Amino acid sequence: MANILIIKHGSLGDIAQACGAIQDISENHKEDQIHLLTTKPYLELFKKNPFIHNVILDKRLSRFNLIYLYQLTRSLKNYNFKKIYDLQNSSRTTFYKNILYPKAKLDKWSSSETTLPINIPKIEFDKNPVLNRFDHQLKTSGLNTLNTMKHDFSWACINIDSIKKNYDLDKYIVLFPFCSAHLQIKKWPYYNKLIELIKSKYNGKYKVVVAPEPSEIKDAKNINALSLLDGEKILDIFQLSSIIKDSSFVIANDTGPAHMAAHLNAKGLTLFGKHTTAFKVSIERENFKAIQVNDLSKLSAEKVFDRLSNSIS
Repeated sequence: MANILIIKHGSLGDIAQACGAIQDISENHKEDQIHLLTTKPYLELFKKNPFIHNVILDKRLSRFNLIYLYQLTRSLKNYNFKKIYDLQNSSRTTFYKNILYPKAKLDKWSSSETTLPINIPKIEFDKNPVLNRFDHQLKTSGLNTLNTMKHDFSWACINIDSIKKNYDLDKYIVLFPFCSAHLQIKKWPYYNKLIELIKSKYNGKYKVVVAPEPSEIKDAKNINALSLLDGEKILDIFQLSSIIKDSSFVIANDTGPAHMAAHLNAKGLTLFGKHTTAFKVSIERENFKAIQVNDLSKLSAEKVFDRLSNSIS
């Protein structure tokens, strides 16, 4: 039995995308122990993943914090990993490779760089959809990939009967109208108009809800929808996954919950401006689609509502 390491730091949407690749790595190493290196926000999430045996915390302190780097590298080297699969593929994880195994080739360290196709610059290769890049990385590493392109995030779901009972939830539409303060380009501005259209057409058939994070609670007061909490606390990732999976429909900006919805096979729609494309982030699935426009401020609530009503009927 050998030790295998997977590196995946975040973010939430990226983690949802990587779940199929993680499953494929595990199923190709059935006799081995699968360890995963991640950051604090996702530690408990990965502990619930059925394809991981052990989760290791990376505090991601400054690269100039030599004491921490020494402690981390010493801890990782003690596992004597047979193979490392870098699914983060960031400058930081490349830095880790250069410290841990500076001469490592593909047989030791699998990453987008060590599996890069011949004569294709990385900047060009990275234009491919993220799931296709994972699939290429794992296949080039000698793995069978049955789940990378069609993964399932439902292992993150739990029983939420108490929350549903508290809010009298049966049929409901969940909206994710928020985004990070530094990514306002992703924010569609007409959610309240959309809510008016939903309430007018369906006359109470569907409740309209939001599930804000701590930084979004203030903004949620400006959305004419029911804010879901667990008592005084925000919903955790497991509760949020279940709220999404059990919903009648999801409408979201390009954020982590949108990717969760896509990989929970929820019915839904995500709204993209010019910041990236739905194609590149591999978000469209059988039940989850995207509207792509150059300017989100010119995407009308009526157009979004038409897509919703055609899908939910």
